[in-house]
Amino acid sequence: MSRVRELGDGEVGNLAEFFAPVLERLGFVPNSQRVMAHKPELLEAFAALAKAVNNETEQSIPASLKYMIANASSLAAGCMYCIAHTGSGTSRTGVEDEKIAAIWEFESSELFSEAEKSALRFAQAAASVPNMASDADFADLRRHFTDYQIVEIVGVISLFGFLNRWNDTMATTLEDEPTEFAERTIRAKGWDGGKHVDDPRQAAE
Repeated sequence: MSRVRELGDGEVGNLAEFFAPVLERLGFVPNSQRVMAHKPELLEAFAALAKAVNNETEQSIPASLKYMIANASSLAAGCMYCIAHTGSGTSRTGVEDEKIAAIWEFESSELFSEAEKSALRFAQAAASVPNMASDADFADLRRHFTDYQIVEIVGVISLFGFLNRWNDTMATTLEDEPTEFAERTIRAKGWDGGKHVDDPRQAAE
């Protein structure tokens, strides 16, 4: 259960406009943002950053790869809330469950292209503490991606650096959709809702 109470729809006032894009994209408002809403200016700043990172242009990497990068970053950070969310988000872009589950061992999987492996490898290195991203990692990225796309990739990793820290610290309660996705797809890989699951019996199963 979240260590700070999530605000309900009737408590957020004018902040509802900041919930609209994510509500349209996900079908629900993440509890992470309902907690953030206690400090409205923080939610507003986060929403602006997330919009910029997620914005799609002709130069962008595919949305599916953004979500996979976010998932690999969250795996490196160990945030079970974000692992479930980014896995479910990847699924909504049309990526099959088998491939999402394989992110846990992408280096040995034939489901990923060399470009995808390069991005996921970089994501795990950059999301590690201490940061393990090297000049060699950037050289490898440049074999597959433009500078614009590399900036975009680092933007995704950095955004989730904030979210991983936020949700792991707050023990943000997972919503039904990402919980169901994680239970179905990555539970066998080692995912555990733990402190993010309201029902302690579910966390212990």
